[in-house]
This record gives sequence, structure tokens and C-alpha cells, in this order.
Amino acid sequence: MTSAFFPGFFLSLSLILAIGAQNAFVLRQGLRQEHVFAVCLVCAVSDAVLIAAGVAGFGLASNALPWLEPVLRYGGALFLLTYAARSFRSALRNHGSLTPSSRQAAGLGATLATCLAFTWLNPHVYLDTVVLLGSISSQYEGRKVAFALGAMTASFAFFFTLGFGARLLRPVFASQTAWRILDALVGLAMLAIAVKLLWP
Repeated sequence: MTSAFFPGFFLSLSLILAIGAQNAFVLRQGLRQEHVFAVCLVCAVSDAVLIAAGVAGFGLASNALPWLEPVLRYGGALFLLTYAARSFRSALRNHGSLTPSSRQAAGLGATLATCLAFTWLNPHVYLDTVVLLGSISSQYEGRKVAFALGAMTASFAFFFTLGFGARLLRPVFASQTAWRILDALVGLAMLAIAVKLLWP
């Protein structure tokens, strides 16, 4: 089980680490300490649903369409290489520091609506969970459940750590250097995954 659980965990974690609208929103909510549990739960459960759909559905689709797996594998590698390049470029540029807003707190309904929009209206979420994780799960025939559980665990661990740990990161993310280092690490992770997809 661990031979599939940990690859799923670390692959999902590598994908989710990329700084985007959803992660920035969770981080901001954590910095503001507003509706943190609900926001983290919505993000993690949404990821779990998409991961399950990708792992369960991709196998059926790949059996019916044998050409689908290599197309998505190479397409996923291209996407990751592009993402890595963007992360490296971002690491070389200046960033504005992320600080909590001073505006009045939004209600729970409005906050969750925004969170759902960041999650379900983001095409990268589908590429990461349904397409990429679904594609790679085909390499773990007979151990797909463990792979999916690892990926889901990473999502829950990441979002709750980010949301509730945000206040501890306040001094760190006030620095542009911290964002540059994180972007560089994300770029390296994406590059490594892409290489593994191209040369399994």
C-alpha cells in the first residue's frame, strides 16, 4: 500500500503547492482568521471528489481508448514543463508581499461562494486532479485506492496546514524573498515530475 500511497501523496502535494488564486485565498483567510475551518474543508473535499473521479474514471476511459493514456501523459508532461517555466520566471521577478486585508469581514456564505469559485472554476484544478493524477494512477494497477488516498491526504494536510498555520507565516510572507524561494521549489518539483512522465 505504501508503495502507491506515498507517490500519490507527494505528487498531489507538489501540484497543490503552486501558488494560485485558491491557495492565496486560503492563506489570506488564515491570515485574517476568518472562516478558516470551513474554507479548508471545502477546498480539501472538492479535491477529494475530483481525485476520486480522475482515478476511477481514467481507467475506464483508457481501456476504451488505448491512445488516451500516452496522449494525456505527454500532454501532462508538457503542462508541467510550462508550469515549471512559469514558476521559475515568477521566482526571478519581484512580488508584492501578501498581507491580510483591512476590509470588513465577509459572511460565511459569501466566503464559501468565493472559495467554491476559486476551486471549481479553475481549469488547472481539473488538469491536476482528474487528468494528471488520473493518468498517473494507471501506473498503480491494483493499488489505485492507495494512490488516491495518498493524494487526498496530501490535499487535506496542505489546506488545513496552510489555513491554520497562516498566522505563524505572517512575517515570512511579508517578504518577497520567501515567495521567490517557494516558486523556485515548485518549479523544481514540477520539472522532476515531468521528467518522470516522459521517461517512466
